[in-house]
Amino acid sequence: DCNMQEGSLRCDANVNLHIHGADGTTIPTPIVELKNMNSFRNVELAIEYEAKRQFSQWQKTGRKLGEAPKQTRGWDADGGRTSFQREKEESSDYRYFPDPDLIPVILTDAEVEASRAALPETPARRRSRFETELGLSAYDAAVIIDQGPELTEYFENAAAVCADGKTAANWVTQDILRDLNASGKSLADFPITAEILGTLLKCITSERITTKSAREVYAALQQQAVDSQSVSASDIDRIIQERQLEIVRDTGAVLAAIDAVIAQKPQIAADVRAGKVQAAGPLIGMVMKQVAGADPKSVREMLIQRIQETG
Repeated sequence: DCNMQEGSLRCDANVNLHIHGADGTTIPTPIVELKNMNSFRNVELAIEYEAKRQFSQWQKTGRKLGEAPKQTRGWDADGGRTSFQREKEESSDYRYFPDPDLIPVILTDAEVEASRAALPETPARRRSRFETELGLSAYDAAVIIDQGPELTEYFENAAAVCADGKTAANWVTQDILRDLNASGKSLADFPITAEILGTLLKCITSERITTKSAREVYAALQQQAVDSQSVSASDIDRIIQERQLEIVRDTGAVLAAIDAVIAQKPQIAADVRAGKVQAAGPLIGMVMKQVAGADPKSVREMLIQRIQETG
C-alpha cells in the first residue's frame, strides 16, 4: 500500500556537497548515507539538515571525499537531526571478487556512437531544439514536452504543416489542451488531427483569415465531429467559403465604409483626431459590420489615417 508514514515504505539518501572553492575548483565532501526516513517530508528535512552539517564540518576540518570514511547516519524526526551510526565499508571490505566465467566486454568508439545515435531524443534536447529551431519560449516548450510524447508529436506535425512553431504552440497549449481536458479524450480519438490544425493555422499565417475567424472554423469543425460527421482538412476551405471568413482585400469597399462611419460619428472622429486613438474602437466595429471579412488591423490603420486626412 506504500503508506510511508505507517512504515510500509522507507528510503535512504546518499548526500554529499560539491563546494565551489575561491580558485574555481570543486571540493566534494565525504558521502553520508541517511537512514530511517519514512515520508517525503522527512527526506527533504533530513537532506537539508545533513547538507548544513556537512558544510559546517568541512569548514572545521577541511576534509573532502576520500580523506574521511563514508558514514551511515540515522534521521531523528523528533529531534530534527541526523546521528552517527557506523562507518561504511569500502568495496574491498565486501569481499567482492571477479567472476572467471565473465569475459571482458570491449566496445569500440564506433559501437558507442552507433548506440548513441539509436537512442531517442531526450526531453532536454527536444526542449532546446524547440526553443532554438521553432522559436518557442522555454515555458511553452516545457508545457508541450511535459504532456508526453503523443502531444509532442502532435505539435511537431502541426508546426510542420503551418511552418510556424509559435502559432502552433499557442494553439496546442491553449485550445487543444483545453478541449482534450474538457472532453476527456485522448489524441487518438480527438477529431482535430495535427494535419487539420496545421492547415487551419496556415490560413492564419498566410493572412487568409484572422485568428478570430480561425477559432470560428475550429468550433465548426468540432461541432461537425459532435454531429457524427467525419472531419478533414478539406472542410476548412468549405467553412471559410460558406461563412465568408476570408479577409477582404478590396480597399475601395473598406474606404467607402470608413467614410460612411466617419460621417455618422463625427464626434468620435474628432476625438481620434485629437489624439484619443483608443476611441476608434466603435468605428472599427461599425466598419467590420459593413465589410464582412475585413482585417481588423488593416481597418484600424486605414481608419486612423483617413480621420487624420479629413481633419
